[in-house]
Amino acid sequence: MTYIHELPDWPNLRWSDEQLAQPLAAVRHRQGRLIGHMEALGFPLREEAVLQALTEDVIKSSEIEGEVLDREQVRSSIARRLGMDIGGLVEADRNVEGVVEMMLDATQNYARPLTAERLFGWHAALFPTGRSGMSRITVGAWRTAEAGPMQVVSGPIGRERVHYEAPASERLDADMSRFLDWFETAAPDPVLKAGIAHLWFVTIHPFDDGNGRIARAIADLALARAEGSAQRFYSMSAQIRTERKAYYDMLERAQKGDLDITPWLLWFIGCLDRAFDGAETILASVMRKARFWESIAGQPLNERQRKVVNRLLDGFEGKLTNAKWAAITKASSDTALRDINDLLRRGILEKEPAGGRSTSYSLVLPVS
Repeated sequence: MTYIHELPDWPNLRWSDEQLAQPLAAVRHRQGRLIGHMEALGFPLREEAVLQALTEDVIKSSEIEGEVLDREQVRSSIARRLGMDIGGLVEADRNVEGVVEMMLDATQNYARPLTAERLFGWHAALFPTGRSGMSRITVGAWRTAEAGPMQVVSGPIGRERVHYEAPASERLDADMSRFLDWFETAAPDPVLKAGIAHLWFVTIHPFDDGNGRIARAIADLALARAEGSAQRFYSMSAQIRTERKAYYDMLERAQKGDLDITPWLLWFIGCLDRAFDGAETILASVMRKARFWESIAGQPLNERQRKVVNRLLDGFEGKLTNAKWAAITKASSDTALRDINDLLRRGILEKEPAGGRSTSYSLVLPVS
């Protein structure tokens, strides 16, 4: 099997401008309309939209690699770092803080040059203990020969399938130097640059672990440059998570093909277009929250009530019960019941039809 990095002309990637022209123009037009629409919102709504989009991006980028992060921790970490006053902040684990730190550096500081040192910082933030799972890895530096060949494999031990093998470690300094120079000096369309950079970086696979998440952060940085804005209103990673199998299939096909990456770029542009649909979902959620808070304006809520109401507005998983209220707010069952009954009397909560021991509650949302 020959991989693209083994071809004589690597890394002179090429693509068909003719095939890309129409879908690229369409997605750039939609991108501009989305940014204009979102920026027309008032500051509080825009801030909430950004918080939701960044939270999705961090969570879904980790999910693609099989790592599940706590949503409230991610949301709190982002809000704290951006100076947002959302109330009910929770303490985040250091692995959550590391992923958030990397993503915010990529999107908020998009104008800063992408350098090896910056990438080393991102990698160190992703692996604060120097380990990936139980295995010790090289952190904040390119992978070394001691770790052996860098392979992407699947399947049970003894029957593994090798999907990809990355360049040898002795090539990494030269390969990454060339990539970073291209990233800062080449001038293809910025959306194309995001797709090219994603594929190029993940093909080099310069780290022991975390290459996929860093590749997606690099793409987000390039997209932020394309928009000239640190405000994120959509999540490319959330869409890639939805299309995870196609994502890996397209990467594998590109890495085992020739240097014409037009099919990969067509898929990347289409995925970005579908990610914009997620922005509409975020906007609908933000508007629903705004209408709810307007409908109860002037009605005081204690900190516990505000925390649970926000959880319900953000998409609570499962049914809200007295026991879950107590667990979320770290309160006693009696305190939880008093909080709930208070909101029931005021018509902010209502009981779900099923009663008895399975009593659960939902928000009373204003009619649109």
